[in-house]
Amino acid sequence: MTDLSTLQAPGTQAPHARRRTFAIISHPDAGKTTLTEKLLYFGGAIQLAGEVRAKQGRRQTSSDWMKIERQRGISVVTSVMTFEYGGHVFNLLDTPGHEDFSEDTYRTLTAVDSAVMVIDAAKGIEDRTRKLFEVCRLRDIPIVTFINKVDRETRDPFDLINEIETTLALDVAPMTWPVGRGRDFAGTYDLKANTFRRNQKGDETAQDRRVNGWDDPFFDETLPDGAAETWREEVFLASEGLKPFDLQAFREGHLTPLYWGAALRDYGVRDLIDALGAYAPSPRAQVADKRAVEAGEPKMTGFVFKIQANMDPNHRDRIAFMRVCSGKLTRGMKAKLVRTGKPMPLNAPQFFFARDRSIAEEAYAGDIVGLPNHGTLRIGDTLTEGEEIVFKGVPSFAPEILRRVKLKDAMKAKKLREALQQMAEEGVVQLFLPHDGAPAIVGVVGSLQLDVLKERMEVEYSLPIDFEPCQFSIARWVSSDDKAALAKFVGAKPSAMADDLDGDPVFMASSQFTLKYDAERAPGVTFSDVKDYQKAAKG
Repeated sequence: MTDLSTLQAPGTQAPHARRRTFAIISHPDAGKTTLTEKLLYFGGAIQLAGEVRAKQGRRQTSSDWMKIERQRGISVVTSVMTFEYGGHVFNLLDTPGHEDFSEDTYRTLTAVDSAVMVIDAAKGIEDRTRKLFEVCRLRDIPIVTFINKVDRETRDPFDLINEIETTLALDVAPMTWPVGRGRDFAGTYDLKANTFRRNQKGDETAQDRRVNGWDDPFFDETLPDGAAETWREEVFLASEGLKPFDLQAFREGHLTPLYWGAALRDYGVRDLIDALGAYAPSPRAQVADKRAVEAGEPKMTGFVFKIQANMDPNHRDRIAFMRVCSGKLTRGMKAKLVRTGKPMPLNAPQFFFARDRSIAEEAYAGDIVGLPNHGTLRIGDTLTEGEEIVFKGVPSFAPEILRRVKLKDAMKAKKLREALQQMAEEGVVQLFLPHDGAPAIVGVVGSLQLDVLKERMEVEYSLPIDFEPCQFSIARWVSSDDKAALAKFVGAKPSAMADDLDGDPVFMASSQFTLKYDAERAPGVTFSDVKDYQKAAKG
């Protein structure tokens, strides 16, 4: 595995210019976690690529390290993996594909400069892919598209491309083209380099074959009888009829370079990692409340986009993942936590490779570092070398499911409150403490989050819990410029009011009708389903 402590910039190139910080997004089962493993394998970061559906006792995927992930074969938290390849430092963020963990994915996308969109060749654009793409579009994140599983039954390539262009309003520039599909799939053809590539595992130069364009007789030998001519027509249309690659259009988020492959069998993976090194942007400017912060600025700034507790079961550790936005982070330096105004020593910043870690003596703009802390840092926090700025873009969303937590052992009520607070700080659930003293209410986007919470409470805290139905189904943050009006509303609804993790008031309603009824009778009070971090920071 790469020695993460040595990721430094050689020569005269600016350190941040070597960084490529990207996420992988897809619908569940498109092959995202398998592709992640293969990128790490081809990058030399691991020696054996695990399979998501590995049999009991076989090596599991590097990025899925939680027990529930290994049992279900899905990603439920974002994993951070830093490695070096081809002169670049890659910070790869493997996001949850399941929609129940959309908040974790959204927060992760605030920390990246580009993304790889993985599409199943048989299924095309699916709901989850579309939603994640829209998040990327809101942030102008450049997208590289990888159409996976070409070695299985697929849809027509031009149908897939047309769907990307029409559904996502995104120009497509094919960079490679599949040579055969399904059982006849033999490799990929690089449209720019006139190169046929087989399985890219091992020494890729032994697998590459230079050809004299798509008319080369080699393709008649490679494809079944009569298939070569049809294939040549496809390549001609792809080359002449579709958009050529334009680096500026890609960087601006208007065009996506398209690569074909079969990650499980090592096809197309090296094409993808080489493309990220060549075309994906180095760290981009990050928008703060007062100005945009450029990566090349000398002073260190960064923001926390994720909290992960108990990664090491032997220690009650708590890691805040921070995206370095500018300057240089040095081990032992002191940074200002803008929310509190207090200095914070960065004594043990760490690079991560899923759950494995090593001390980061230095980190640069674009790097993702883990900061061990005991509840000091929150999601959305900004750290600087003194400047009073707050980075934008890490909001909280109103939950869609509300449940009361039922503790099987009433003597552990205090321990339960502390554990729930830690889980809420981590972003696993949202926590609401009713004003009337009723049991705590947790809010989640999807029911799978409740399963994760239940398992983690038992495994990590020895707290068996259950959930009970709640009379409320809607939660809204309430605020007002008129403090008296807000206090009057809160005081009049003690059984429907709760405080969130930051102590901000939340109104609970049993239905949309109730919400509308009470909102109409509270002039001057705003009911919101999104809470901006800055409000929480200043509150």
